[in-house]
Amino acid sequence: MIRLSERLQKIYDQVLPSESVCDVGTDHGYLPLALLESGRSPRVIMSDISEGSLLKCRENAENMLSQAAPFDLRQGSGIEVLEPGEVDTVVMAGMGGMLISELLGKDYCHAHSFRRYILQPRKHVGRLRYWLLDNDFTVVHEDLAREGKFIWPILTVESFGRALFVNADPDDIEFEYPLTLLEYKNELTEEYLRNALELERLKLGSKTAGSLTTFSELRTQRHRVARLEYMIERL
Repeated sequence: MIRLSERLQKIYDQVLPSESVCDVGTDHGYLPLALLESGRSPRVIMSDISEGSLLKCRENAENMLSQAAPFDLRQGSGIEVLEPGEVDTVVMAGMGGMLISELLGKDYCHAHSFRRYILQPRKHVGRLRYWLLDNDFTVVHEDLAREGKFIWPILTVESFGRALFVNADPDDIEFEYPLTLLEYKNELTEEYLRNALELERLKLGSKTAGSLTTFSELRTQRHRVARLEYMIERL
């Protein structure tokens, strides 16, 4: 049986039974191979921009799967390797939030032809949430997973919804740390928020001591600290 890291296992758990899946940026292909091996997915597509990664995927498939299974290997960038609506769910994990937004934003109609996405950004998760909401996607579930010394957010997204922003900024802390983190809290939520609070307090101390810090910058930083304190109090 293929063993997954905690991060990949939590992504695996968000795939609904009998869904077809494309894993974009699949690297070694462990997630889609596990989905095939267990029978959770009837068909998977492993996609990567790297030819070397796809060769590793094929080798792993030959070594890990006990019998022939319906999988495709496709070289390319993002969802451009897929026909509209070709799979139920697209996984995009282990890349930056800005890159995910860029890949999905190349073709609005194509991006919305897939029912669900499971997204695991390495950075800029707030900007990714903003982009999703501003482009008619809805975050329906959130999770946190540890890998090494980091805790990573995992967003399950569906292709519907419309947000109306009034004077919103993609860098607002409300997108980086939404209240839905409390709704879907797990054993890592408090540590995740306390780590963030420590960093924001350090930034506040630096800005407070800085002679060039504007009142607006100081007010924004105080708000970021207060936001995280508020969330931790309500865990």
